[in-house]
Amino acid sequence: VIFLPSENTTSPTNRSPGLDEIYRRIQTANVVIYCLIVIFGTLGNGLVIYVTGFKMKRSVNSVWFLNLALADFLFTTFLIFSTVSLSRGHQWPFGQPMCKFSNFLSLVNMFASVFFLTAISLDRCVSIWVVAWAQNKRSVRKAQIMCVVVWVTAAICSIPNATFRSVKEIRGVFKCVYGREMTPEQKWILYTFRFVMGFLIPFLVILVSYVAIGIRARRLHNTRKRRPCRIILSIIFAFFICWLPFHVVSFMELKAKTNPSLRSVVKIGGPVTLTLAFMNSALNPILYVFMCEEFQKKLKRSICFVLESALAEDPTSFKSSRSFSTQLSRIVHKSESAPLEDRKLSTDLN
Repeated sequence: VIFLPSENTTSPTNRSPGLDEIYRRIQTANVVIYCLIVIFGTLGNGLVIYVTGFKMKRSVNSVWFLNLALADFLFTTFLIFSTVSLSRGHQWPFGQPMCKFSNFLSLVNMFASVFFLTAISLDRCVSIWVVAWAQNKRSVRKAQIMCVVVWVTAAICSIPNATFRSVKEIRGVFKCVYGREMTPEQKWILYTFRFVMGFLIPFLVILVSYVAIGIRARRLHNTRKRRPCRIILSIIFAFFICWLPFHVVSFMELKAKTNPSLRSVVKIGGPVTLTLAFMNSALNPILYVFMCEEFQKKLKRSICFVLESALAEDPTSFKSSRSFSTQLSRIVHKSESAPLEDRKLSTDLN
């Protein structure tokens, strides 16, 4: 629903039976992948929301992760509309208001997710480089204010895209698309704005932040440099792989109208890159929470215990929490024989 090609790119010009067959198979595969993203993304982010919002002691990190998970949770939840539309050959059965609203809300969550990733990166970079300032100025209230700013900014960035979306009848099928009333110049401005605000600036900030974190980690923890470097590279790699191809194909779509040789690339590459972009919201809980060497061991104890210890503000905050059930408390007492292992898991993402 968010990035369905515009009405101008749906003409049957230069079509071939072989290309149509490949396109149909890709669409069928994407329906399955969308369903998996909805299921695992909703469950994974929902679990993070439950732990950070109701089980953990409120901290700056828990506020970041709560809002990041909320953005991804809403994104994967509203992906259901795209899944239904895709399964019906891009037919949009939900009407004009839902076309605009679903597009707007999905884009809000997309921008918010990217912005929160950027905020988390900056916060960690400042915390590790300017320790004294972070201890004195870094607070939960300021983090909550920044979260409001992020949501408002994401909403403002999403308004132009939703404005041009409408339900159009194309060869007897009603689709939620960018209509013909949208000029090529407007599309260039819209796509460029989306690329700069939704990828280029956040990616550069994330890249610089984690490079700085990696440098600092090598100085402070020379014997443990492999683990943070691996997590850092995985975060950057996932962000880059999930979003860059989508933006590249988006600009190729703009050139396809005057360059027929690009139409087949856009037709096949568009759905593939779009799926990659959607997958980022389902990958975030794995990359930011579960990517620890001790995860499999901790998973056997309790998923909630793993999340709370991994997202803790400091190595002891999860131990002092009173939100554990009696059963989890017994498990924690059994794990006291290995305190170093708990501290490593608590500090992997801090």
